[in-house]
Amino acid sequence: MTWTRQRVGWVGTGRMGAPMAERLARAGVDLTVWNRTRAKAEPLREQGAAVADTIAGLRDHDVVFTMLSTSEDLDHVLAELLGDSGEDRGPGVVVDCSTISPEASAAARRRCAERGTEFLAAPVSGNPKVVRAGGLSVVCSGPRETYDRVSGLLAHLGRSATYAGEGETARLVKIAHNLMLGVVTQTLAEVTVLAEKGGVPRHAFLSFLNDSVVGSPFTRYKSPAFVHLDYTPRFTPPLLRKDFDLGLAAARALDVPMPVTALTAQLVQASVGTGRVTEDFAILLDLQAAAAGLKLEPEAVPVDDGLSA
Repeated sequence: MTWTRQRVGWVGTGRMGAPMAERLARAGVDLTVWNRTRAKAEPLREQGAAVADTIAGLRDHDVVFTMLSTSEDLDHVLAELLGDSGEDRGPGVVVDCSTISPEASAAARRRCAERGTEFLAAPVSGNPKVVRAGGLSVVCSGPRETYDRVSGLLAHLGRSATYAGEGETARLVKIAHNLMLGVVTQTLAEVTVLAEKGGVPRHAFLSFLNDSVVGSPFTRYKSPAFVHLDYTPRFTPPLLRKDFDLGLAAARALDVPMPVTALTAQLVQASVGTGRVTEDFAILLDLQAAAAGLKLEPEAVPVDDGLSA
């Protein structure tokens, strides 16, 4: 069955889920969405999506995507989506884009299998603005035939979808990816504070760095937050702390030393300890400046984030 004929459900229309679901709706996918807070799902009607009254209303769909904050949220959704009777059957495929542990993912896979539902782990890389710019990346694991079955839908979510193998390998890829986000952001904060305390404006330093061999799309689209001290949340410190906990647990299980990651985890914990848990994790810049005795001020300079349409 091609994606144009599949009935697709979507559970979770928060900061990431809403723009991802919107991309499917705008591509002409037959899409029905559900969110715990219905008001966050309603705007998708304007893009052609329907809004479900209950999660159970998505059971008869060919594919259901989930984009949730925690494994506990996924447990709750699957209970409603799969039913509690041996006679109940769930949707054809569940594609879970959440960031959860490999163990929680494996449990979800077993639970789906009991109801005859295929399961694909499909965590993503990006933030809402990246999604809207078409730059989202997806990494998937599970049966290859399941990946092939939904690949047409995945292609509409962003720039790329990568098949990483069987089982829960995609979860480890995403966790490792998010460890690097934290380490890179902490490093970026340290060198930016060093440059500014030595008399270099932040925007000048970051402009040079982004155009150099060590610049990246990530350092570029984090630069406006650093220059303007705008910590509008894209990814909060508690969510990053969760991923560091998952990553360090995986490292222990696999006997992989990660000294730089372990130190960064303590700095992420310190950011949570400040109580600024609803801002973006770019507040690592503020903490680094405070440790260096530097008072930061916003710089009123236009900054290209590399994501302009």
